[in-house]
Amino acid sequence: MQSVIITAALTGPIASKDDNPALPTSPAEIAASAKGAYEAGAAIVHLHLRDAEGRPTADLGMAQRVVEAVREACPQVIVQLSTGAGLEVPYEERMKIAEARPAMATLNPCTMTFGVGEFRNPPLQMRQLAARMIELSIKPELEIYDTGHLDMGLVLLREGLLVEPLQVSFVMGVRGGMPAEPALLTHLVAQLPPGTNWQVIGVGRANLAMTTIGLAMGGNVRTGLEDTLMLEKGRPAAGNAELVERLVGIARLLQREPATVEAVIEKLGLSRELV
Repeated sequence: MQSVIITAALTGPIASKDDNPALPTSPAEIAASAKGAYEAGAAIVHLHLRDAEGRPTADLGMAQRVVEAVREACPQVIVQLSTGAGLEVPYEERMKIAEARPAMATLNPCTMTFGVGEFRNPPLQMRQLAARMIELSIKPELEIYDTGHLDMGLVLLREGLLVEPLQVSFVMGVRGGMPAEPALLTHLVAQLPPGTNWQVIGVGRANLAMTTIGLAMGGNVRTGLEDTLMLEKGRPAAGNAELVERLVGIARLLQREPATVEAVIEKLGLSRELV
């Protein structure tokens, strides 16, 4: 049976507890949610940071506290920190998140319109962050919000700022980025270098459909309260574990079993020192 790497995106930079009370924001809540997601079948937890007021932050001290809390609550799970942080967080602050030394961290190759805001990823500083990830043995996950972003990612590979095997995430459904269209996903996957690991993220209403399509195509998948606050129409998700459980059920219907952490470490070439 073919395995699938499942990532749980626990918090995100946009939603609040007013949107869904189950959203974890404090280090203790994020750690508990990470443990639940792991037990439900996720091998990787994707983490955004919030300050004491629940606002997005890139504070290094907070990053270190969150990573420590997650590793204490669930030492088996792979920690991936988002360097996206939030639209209002300066890029120079976002770069410092890598110093918390997670096993994985995101790398956004391009600036873009994001809803009514601007998601800044300046080319020079973005390359500096990519180089720093290599120095720290952090595995970057290339976040592709639009078709041209993949072109830039392949430029980084040629420049030696990404190391194969690549880990690529196709984020579909953000206003200002690419729509959640299966034909676009097929086109993008065809451009990937051999041996690339890829996953699809469907935002909001697109979450269930696009992750199911990604599973059927042989890709990896992500879910969680960052991507969708709802389990189904009119029914908020009770937590990240419930969303992971739903995705695991779909994967098994398609004869795909959630990958173990050990298998993910080998497949992605992660640093065992950082896991």
